[in-house]
Amino acid sequence: MPYTDAVIHEIQRLTDIVPPDTHFRGYFLPKGTDVYPLLGSILRDPKYFQYPNDFYPQHFLDEHGRFKKNDAFVVFSSGKRICIGEALAHMELFLYLTSILQNFSMQSLVSPADIDITPRISGFGNNPPVYKLCLLAH
Repeated sequence: MPYTDAVIHEIQRLTDIVPPDTHFRGYFLPKGTDVYPLLGSILRDPKYFQYPNDFYPQHFLDEHGRFKKNDAFVVFSSGKRICIGEALAHMELFLYLTSILQNFSMQSLVSPADIDITPRISGFGNNPPVYKLCLLAH
């Protein structure tokens, strides 16, 4: 289970979703002002992640294989503007993924060697590529 949790965190780290607006360095930003912090700058910081541009779930595992928090994991923003649904989102992602893995086998529609996992960079974040796969019931 810790490895599954680490995989979910690593997927979120590399996806780099754009968060809502916030205060910045003491400046008041009026309601309705769009702010796009580039969280990727910390989510890909080699100071916090050994392999910042690679999918590496071990970023979230200690030397004994237990899940470990990383203070640079800010996919739900941070501080006053942190997403209030963060705990619910973590739980739902974990339940969805484990339910799929327990009940289905996943099969790629193309050869694994032909799968390109390079994100589509949008300027504000990384959009994951579209994949097609087949879920086969056990």
